[in-house]
Amino acid sequence: MLEARHLRVLRAVAVGGSFSAAARALGCTQPAVSQQIRALETSVGTPLLVRTGREMRLTEAGEALVRHAGGILAQLTAAEEEVAALAGLRAGRVRLVSFPSGSSTLVPTALAALRAAHPGTRVFLEEAEPPRSVELLRQGDCDVALAFRYEGAGGAQDAREWEDLEVRPLLTDRLVGLVPAGHRLAGAGRIGIADLADEPWIAGCPRCRGQLVEVCAGAGFSPRIDFATDDYPAVVGLVGAGLGVAVLPQLAVESVRPRGTRIVEIEPAVRREIVALTLPDLARVPAVAATLDELVQAAR
Repeated sequence: MLEARHLRVLRAVAVGGSFSAAARALGCTQPAVSQQIRALETSVGTPLLVRTGREMRLTEAGEALVRHAGGILAQLTAAEEEVAALAGLRAGRVRLVSFPSGSSTLVPTALAALRAAHPGTRVFLEEAEPPRSVELLRQGDCDVALAFRYEGAGGAQDAREWEDLEVRPLLTDRLVGLVPAGHRLAGAGRIGIADLADEPWIAGCPRCRGQLVEVCAGAGFSPRIDFATDDYPAVVGLVGAGLGVAVLPQLAVESVRPRGTRIVEIEPAVRREIVALTLPDLARVPAVAATLDELVQAAR
């Protein structure tokens, strides 16, 4: 019979590549990891790992088990949380993953309200950009994921991106231009993105970077990206130092002090849809449902 603790250990070995890495991740000893893997292999009746040099490699059976482990563990987490809340044992635990500009704007307001209303609920926050945050949700490594996608960017593919998830729309965020304070266009209220065709660019996260290239291509040019960073304050700092221009989500600009820069509206308008995601089963867990409700209120 499969046990959840054995599946967690197997997945930790698959991610870390060794028993010692899995032990560090799980906070236990290496012999304990080895013992649980042996118990799991005995249970399923076939080897799940083989040693290659200093690393452990999954067998075909091991790959199949790890592939299903995320969904199994997520279902178990949903069951444990719902039963605990119904039995009155505890208010709940929520693992939240958010992208940086969401972490500094929406999340603090939502979590402050959640703590005031449900002081027994514990929230653990990590940061990841989509699509990684969505992968963590599907793998059972978080309960709620803040994510975004650009309007009209991927057509039918984007429409199917979250179809298996519970989706709570939060807000629509427009991208704005950021130029140095002394820039020739610093006083312009609105510009076309093609007006910046000859400028050096500072680009953001990989998804934002891809969207920038796509929008610029639609305007007839390819941006010369001199710097790329996921850190929005770093983007603002580079623009403020006169090293280039950038296009950032308005939510990101609100989360930092854009010293030495000026904000201009960009045409054509580019918007991104910001949502909170969870698994359908987890949406029924009281602590998760309360977190989603507070995120919706914070966005309003």
